[in-house]
Amino acid sequence: MTRIDTHGAAVFLAGANVYKVKRAVHFSFMDFSTLEKRRRACENELAVNRANAPDLYLGVVPISRKDNALIFGAGEEIIEWAVHLRRFDEERTLDRLAARGQLDSGTVTKLAEVVVTSHRQAPILLDRGATAALAARIEETMTAIEAAPNVFPAAAAASLKSAMLRAFGAARPLLLRREADGWVRHCHGDLHLRNIVLIGATPTLFDALEFDDSFAICDVLYDLAFLLMDLWTRGLRSEANGLMNRYLSASEAVEAQLEGLAALPLFLSLRAAVRANVTNLEASRTAATIAAARRLFDAACAFFEPSQLHLIVIGGLSGTGKTSLARAVAPAIGRAPGAIHLRSDVERKRLYHLSELQRLPEEAYRPDISAATYQRLRDLAARALAAGQSVVVDAAHLKPKERTGADVAARAGARFKGLWLEAPMEVRLARVSQRRNDASDAGPTIAAAQADEPVGQIAWLRLDASQSTLVDRALAAIKEEA
Repeated sequence: MTRIDTHGAAVFLAGANVYKVKRAVHFSFMDFSTLEKRRRACENELAVNRANAPDLYLGVVPISRKDNALIFGAGEEIIEWAVHLRRFDEERTLDRLAARGQLDSGTVTKLAEVVVTSHRQAPILLDRGATAALAARIEETMTAIEAAPNVFPAAAAASLKSAMLRAFGAARPLLLRREADGWVRHCHGDLHLRNIVLIGATPTLFDALEFDDSFAICDVLYDLAFLLMDLWTRGLRSEANGLMNRYLSASEAVEAQLEGLAALPLFLSLRAAVRANVTNLEASRTAATIAAARRLFDAACAFFEPSQLHLIVIGGLSGTGKTSLARAVAPAIGRAPGAIHLRSDVERKRLYHLSELQRLPEEAYRPDISAATYQRLRDLAARALAAGQSVVVDAAHLKPKERTGADVAARAGARFKGLWLEAPMEVRLARVSQRRNDASDAGPTIAAAQADEPVGQIAWLRLDASQSTLVDRALAAIKEEA
């Protein structure tokens, strides 16, 4: 049998079974101080996790005394309660995969879709005071941070508290509006890599927050922010950016979520501060855990650091690598977790209510539909920029009237850069021939035909997309004016 201790539980791994016993602790944010409270917490843990992991959570069992021994089940006296789970491969939790460099882009994409599904299915909870609860969470967290000046420097803690309170004051009308619009739901509440396991090829969410429903009843973007923060602070910036963009792409109302990004720095900072405090309270408090708590605290402060707002627009014929470049540069542009990636192939299909991998009818490429697609890209970019998030737009932009965006950037106070990618025909044809599971419908025939289309004068920076230095040259061009 293996025992794992956390600040709130002792977890026993026994063969094919796992038994999770609540620790008799009482923190400002969690109270397991009585047997009855621990029983209720176990039952609530079972209830809140079965939606995301029905095959893992088996039940709640009493631990009793019987004939001078301890047994699972009813006995002479129940001394404790445990959550009974089916054991999984502990080496497949996403924190361990990440530590081994095995968190690939395919898993990140699936994870985003799992989180979107979880949020879509989560109960919508109106009039639950989630915005007021968030304010209380800020106060509670910062009080705990300020009470540990030997770990968290007092001046920095005071500055962080001021920044959080200012950010909350600015975001409060938005948060109340999102609450009224149904974006406050009963979420996972503790959504970080250690609480996600890869079963087969599917990321499975487990160990949802059970000890206080008010912590889990929150804005869906606050729930997502915990996972984004965890990836970002581990140095997995491309993964954090990919997760955010895939989540937005798969969301039921991308416009609302883009507007909600105005609260993202607050959400990320608070999640990091909460985690810093919890890490500092770990049962096995060591120099390593204290250092980890300080790193999280530093991250909480850094999420409020100002950054330049950018609108980057990438154009070029099919097969020049627009999407690959957009994905590569987005994590390095603007504030955490990088730029929003808007793609014409995705937004054109959204106009037809199709998923990314469904093919569009030929009529979807009529001039009027193309015009609507480019206008949608402009509108979405404007929303994201207004929320403070930089944007990368990825579309062919073959016609001069489509190569716009400087006006959108100017209105948002953002820097604009247009990049035009070029590559030899054989390179382009090879690339489009190798596409798999991609939103683009352009195959070799379309790619070859584009070579004969007049594109007019190109005023954007022209880059040879067949060179291995493309990403570095693009980033240098983007940041040369910063």
